Amino acid sequence: QVQLVESGGGLVQAGGSLRLSCAASGNIFNSNRMGWYRQAPGKQRELVALITSRNSTNYADSVKGRFTISRTSAKNTVYLRMNSLKPEDTAIYYCNLLNLNVNRETYWGQGTQVTVSS
Repeated sequence: QVQLVESGGGLVQAGGSLRLSCAASGNIFNSNRMGWYRQAPGKQRELVALITSRNSTNYADSVKGRFTISRTSAKNTVYLRMNSLKPEDTAIYYCNLLNLNVNRETYWGQGTQVTVSS
């Protein structure tokens, strides 16, 4: 089992910045992928950014150039730095970990609210 604890959400004005953190613990496979997804009211959950245990990254087109995903050298904490925030970035942000083993277990955090006011 893996536990994911998120922090860093909040209310910010358009153009502002926030940093989300997600600390993972438990049965983490050496080869894994961590990432952030978000879900706005009335919409499906969507990918924001991913980072592998080899530090390969991938971003949604809507956040490229504004958001940066990173992880600690110990690789059990992932961050999402969000700059130039827009009202359309308002959503609940969820941390995700995917173990890249044969079972491909996936785990989710509880979510953290990000609200961007115009």
